[in-house]
Amino acid sequence: MGKKSSKTTSKTVYGNTTTSNPYVVSKTSNNGTETAFAKNSAFESINNFLNNNIDNMLEEYLNPTLNSSTNKAKMNSFTNALTSATSKNLENDIINPLSNRNMIRSSQATDLYRNLLKNNSNAVSNYANELIANNQKDMNSLLTSLLAAYMSGYTALSDTQSQSLLTSQGNSTKTNKTTNNTGDISPMTNLAMSMALLAAGL
Repeated sequence: MGKKSSKTTSKTVYGNTTTSNPYVVSKTSNNGTETAFAKNSAFESINNFLNNNIDNMLEEYLNPTLNSSTNKAKMNSFTNALTSATSKNLENDIINPLSNRNMIRSSQATDLYRNLLKNNSNAVSNYANELIANNQKDMNSLLTSLLAAYMSGYTALSDTQSQSLLTSQGNSTKTNKTTNNTGDISPMTNLAMSMALLAAGL
């Protein structure tokens, strides 16, 4: 006669859990965990911006140029401010006072304007050289800040997902199932074996 045996199996069903904060949403169920940045959050914006622009930013870092949008804006601002300030200073501080006293001729005023343009042109050239020289430093600082924020986003993803999993495990349910196995030979099988042995003369 065989021996009876039993086997018990356990099944854990994780509780449905949603863990969220202003930056990350993590949903856990018995089928797994889905974690993503919250829509329109700062981390999502940084992630998308860096993924979409990293190639151009690295190119600008390695090969600085005045044609970048940032340098163009700086150059335009500097040029406009310089032209406005120096023109006003020339007229208000030099030409107008001398003209009011009949101490300047038109040719002299023209020469003063020419000198102004030349000086301004030199100032713009020098500023352009400074922009190129400082561009790599500025881009390095910007990339460092963006990458730090980018990695902070993934730390937030990991932490929120871990929290969601722990909460789900705490809400889980466990079920046990026992199955009985028997090694006994059925009466009919036992009878057939006995008859076969008798017929064989054993």
